[in-house]
Formats: sequence, C-alpha cells, structure tokens
Amino acid sequence: MPPTPSPLFTPTLSRRHFLRLAATGLSVAASQPLHADWLRLKNHCLDPAASPASALEQAAWQGINPVDWWDCHAHIVGSGDGGSGISLSPDLQSPFWHPWQYLQQRTFANAACAETPGHQDEAFVTRLRALMASLPKGAKVLLYAFDKAHGASGEPDDAHTAYFVPNAYAQKLAQLYPDSFEWVASIHPYRADCVEVLADAVAHGARAVKWLPSAMAIDPASPQCGRFYRAAAQLNIPIISHGGEEKAMHGAAQAAFGNPLRLRRALDAGVRVVVAHCASIGNDTDDNGKTVRSFDCFAKLMAEPQWQGRLFGDISAITMLNRDINVLKTLLTETAWHSRLLYGSDYPLPAVLPLISARDFAHEGLLPETAVAPLEALQDYHALRFDFVLKRHLSWQGKRFGDSVFATRQFFSAPQDVGVV
Repeated sequence: MPPTPSPLFTPTLSRRHFLRLAATGLSVAASQPLHADWLRLKNHCLDPAASPASALEQAAWQGINPVDWWDCHAHIVGSGDGGSGISLSPDLQSPFWHPWQYLQQRTFANAACAETPGHQDEAFVTRLRALMASLPKGAKVLLYAFDKAHGASGEPDDAHTAYFVPNAYAQKLAQLYPDSFEWVASIHPYRADCVEVLADAVAHGARAVKWLPSAMAIDPASPQCGRFYRAAAQLNIPIISHGGEEKAMHGAAQAAFGNPLRLRRALDAGVRVVVAHCASIGNDTDDNGKTVRSFDCFAKLMAEPQWQGRLFGDISAITMLNRDINVLKTLLTETAWHSRLLYGSDYPLPAVLPLISARDFAHEGLLPETAVAPLEALQDYHALRFDFVLKRHLSWQGKRFGDSVFATRQFFSAPQDVGVV
C-alpha cells in the first residue's frame, strides 16, 4: 500500500495558502535573523560555487551528456532598470491595490536574487550566470522572451499586459553568453507582422516560440493563427504553449485558451507543439463538453496516434505543491511518453523554496528518505541543480523519467529552413 497522501499535495494552491507562504517568506523572514526556521522560507541567494556535492547528484548525471542538457523552460526576471526593455504592469507594482499580484512579483524577484531596486536586470543575469558556472560544462538554459497581449485587431493591448520581455533582450543575452544560454522568442500570432518577426527570430537563433495563451489573449484554435502556424511548420520551429490553468501571470485572463485541445489547429498545420507543464494544473472542457482535468485533455492528445511526432510536453513545474500528485505518478509510469517529454525547470520558481518539498515526496513514496537532506541542502544554494537532481531521482512503481527526457538539445537543434510561406 502506498503511504497516506500528504495534505500538502492538493490539486490547487489556494490564494490564501500562497499569500501565507509569500508573506512569511519575504516579509517576515527578511526582518528576522538568519536561522534554521526561516532558511526554507526565503531564498537567501547563497553562493552557488559553495553548493554541497553529493553522491545523489553524481548519480543523477549518469547516462546524460551535459552537452545535451538544455533546460527548456526558464524565465527572464527584471524591471527594465538596466535597459532591457522589460516592463511590468502597474498591478504588479501596487502593494496596496493589488497585494496578491505584488507579492507574486516580489516572490519571483527574490527567487531570482533580483530584488535590489535599480539593479534588477543586472542582478538577474549575474545570479543566473553564477548558477550556470557550477553546472557541468556544456549545459545550457533556454531563456524566454514574453510578448504583450494583443487584441483581435492585432494591436498591442497594454492594459492587459502583465509582463513584457522583448525578443531583442532574450536574443542579446544568448549572444553575450553563448556557453550558457539559448533563447526562445515570443510572438503573438495576431500581429500583422508575426510571420516576418518569426522569420527574423529564427534567423537570429531562436530555438522555439513561447506562448502563454490565457495571459496573452491567444486562442490557439483561432483561424487568425493559421498563417503563423504555416510559417512555424515550414521553419520547423516548435511552439511551447502553456497548458492548463495559469497561476503566476494574470494579463488578459482568458482561462479557456489554455486548454490543450485548442492546440489541434497547430498540430494539423504540422507544427511541433510542446505543452508546458504537461497541463498539470486546472480543469478544462473536453470534446464532449464535460469538465475534466486539464491533464486529461493533454493525455487525450498524447493518445491520438497522428500527433506522435508533433506533440510533446515539458516537465517544468510538475513538482510544485499546487500540482496533483497523481499527475506526477502518471507521468513517471507512462514510459511510452518519455521520448516525448522534455526537461524544464521553470526557473526561477524552483528557488521559491516552500513550493517544492523533497520531504513531502519522500513521504509520498516517490523519493528515498536518504535523498531528502542532500536535496534540501542543494536547493538552498542552487535551484537549477536541485530541480534536475530531484526530477532525476523521482520514481513510482519502479518507474523513473528516462535519460532521453533530460537530453533536450536534439529537439531544439533540428535543421531549420529559412524560407517562409
């Protein structure tokens, strides 16, 4: 019999629960002396070079060439104070009128060690480069741009844009630090110039396109996406699209647009599609009009044979406390899917320490008890290595994620035709 489920593993993380974690970790801990009670609630940005080594981490790399290890899901954090062009909505900066969104933004900044006013852009890059320096040589992360919400007319909708990271900035970071970073463009498909922008991004090394449909007001099933899909298919560039409910970014708040089933139009057009997080949170409507888990919609698509070479999922965020533990168990045991799963961390979220608990995974029977101490020690220093080592050692019913899940470079390095329809 498996252990009794932990009460911390629930299908959703309530607003009150997150507020408690964020407020405790950022406000209280910041004002307290550094001691054990607070160490696991706030990211104290310890020196990654001092990360404790362990046999557990050594074992995690067995069977994986670091050159093939590309973390395919990492966000850029900043405020635009360093000339990045990043912009945040007023809601994210208003502790009085929008405390929930403000706390989220502060939490992400703390996780990325980018809290210092006037130096957030610089601090994010400094921290991430320090993390990369203590990963094995050849390992890289894919950094995401993040386009604005757009209206049906194709014009930018600044009023409903929560966060904006220009393509040019993500591209610049990859060009400045090519040993550590690749970049992912973000292009709204309703834009009049979307095909031209896509072609330019591919010509300048973009490895994929990132969408968050609910926040960006993108309906992946809309005929308006047709010309973008045709171009993406011809250029052989994948679209990484958030699946399921979105908790971190509000924006246009079109929840239904995250339904994985709405990506069939892209798949029909020949686009390689990656469903971010395997739609591991939230509920959606299935083909029969029934409300089901978003993950069930993802699983339905994965079972449809015509999408074998086109539909994929990334495993970022699947270990967070707001995910249903049964989804993770399914992902581990559905070994036929493993060749279609891609490793991603969702950085900087693994550095929001209360959101991922190695101890709870051990309680659930997905980790050996002996793994808890080295994982907790690693999380305090190095969120990227922690996320990787944790996912590498998770197991259920004797099944673990296969080596191929963590060797993502080949997927993002496919030859790309520079012609456009």
